[in-house]
Amino acid sequence: MRLQEVVFKDAMRRRKRLSYTALGVMVGVAAVIAVMTIANAGEEKIYEELDKYGANLVVSPSISDVGMQLGNLDLGNLTVGDNYIDDTKLPEIRRITDDAIREEAKFLGIPEGEPIATIAPKLYVNTEIEGTPIIAVGFDPEEEAAIKTWWEITGRYPEQENEIIVGQTAAELLEISPGDTVVVEEHTYSVVGVLGQTGSEDDYEVFIPLESAQSIFNKSGLVSSVDIRALCNGCPVEMIADSLNNAIPGIRAVAVKQIASSEMGLMDKMNDFLMALASITLVVGTLGVVNTMTSSVHERVRDIGIMKAVGASRRQIVSMFLYEAVIVGLLGGVIGYIAGTLLSYLVGPLIFDGIAVNYVIELLPAALGIAIAVAVIASVYPAFRASQIKVADSMRSM
Repeated sequence: MRLQEVVFKDAMRRRKRLSYTALGVMVGVAAVIAVMTIANAGEEKIYEELDKYGANLVVSPSISDVGMQLGNLDLGNLTVGDNYIDDTKLPEIRRITDDAIREEAKFLGIPEGEPIATIAPKLYVNTEIEGTPIIAVGFDPEEEAAIKTWWEITGRYPEQENEIIVGQTAAELLEISPGDTVVVEEHTYSVVGVLGQTGSEDDYEVFIPLESAQSIFNKSGLVSSVDIRALCNGCPVEMIADSLNNAIPGIRAVAVKQIASSEMGLMDKMNDFLMALASITLVVGTLGVVNTMTSSVHERVRDIGIMKAVGASRRQIVSMFLYEAVIVGLLGGVIGYIAGTLLSYLVGPLIFDGIAVNYVIELLPAALGIAIAVAVIASVYPAFRASQIKVADSMRSM
C-alpha cells in the first residue's frame, strides 16, 4: 500500500479532527477571497460608472490664474484665457481623435476618412424662464444621444431649431410638460421631451439645439465644452488628450479616467486595508493549524513509533504529514472560496452602495493555492517533530 493511500485512509478515519484543522485555513482563505471579490466588484462598478458617463474625454477652454503683484503688494489673481472654444476647432479635434483611434484599432478595419469618435459640443449660458433662473445648454441632439445612452426621454429629442427638451427638476419647477411652449430670450420654443431623472446637473437644465442657442445668446461660433466618446474603452484616451493639448492652443483636454483617479486611489487604499485585515486572519488561521497538527503528533506518537519499527524512514513520516496538509488545504480552499464568496455578497453592498457582487471563478485556483501553501507551511514544524520521535519513546506511551 502506497503512503498516499495510508494518509487518505487515516484522514477518513479522523474526519472530525481533519475538519477542525481545515477550519483554520478556511477562515483565512474566506477573508482573502471576500476582499478580492469585493475589490473586483468595486472596480467593475467604477468602470461601469465611467462607461455610463459616456465621454472618454472632456475638452474645455484653457483658463489659468496669474498672480498679480505691485512691488510687495499682492493685487490678487487675474484669470487669463477665453471662456469659450471657437467651434472652428471642432474639425481639428475630430481629426486628431479619429487618427489616434484608427492607429490603435487597425485590426477593426475602419475605413479611411469616415468619422469614428462621437464629438458632442455644448454651450452653457445662464438665463431666465418665466422669472426662474436656469441654465440653458446648447447641444447637438444626435451626438448627445450617442454619448448619453442612458438618457430616458418622455417624448422625443428636438428635430427642429424651435424645439427643446427639459430636465426633470427644471420641468417641475417651471410646471411644463411635453407639448407646452416656453419663451427663452424672447424666442418661443416647443417642449418636445422631458429628460428622466439622472441625479446629475442635467436635471436642472434646459436643452436647446446648439445653433439656435448660439444665435439667441449672441455666442455665434462658440461652445463651452466638448465631450468626446472614443470608439472603445481601451482606446488611448490619455494619449489623445496629450495630442489635443499640444496641437490646439486655447483648450484643455482631460481623460475621464484621470478625473476618476482619486476615486480609484481611495478604493486601492480601502482594498489594502481590507487585505491587511484578511492577512492577519490568515496568519491566525495558520497558527491554529500549527497548534492542531502539533496536537495530532502527540496523539499519534504510538502510531509513528510502530511505523518506524517496521521500517518507515524520517522522510516518509514527514511526507505523511505534508500529504495530510495538502488534503487539509484542498478542503479548506474549496470551503473557504465558497464562504468568502457568500461573505462578499453580504459585506460588499455595505462598503460600496449599489454594488453588484458576482462570484469570480478565477479566484478558485488562488484560494486552493493559498490554502495548500498555508497548510503545508503550518505542517512543517509538526512534521519535523514527528520525524524525531524514537521507537523507545512510543513504547513508553503505550
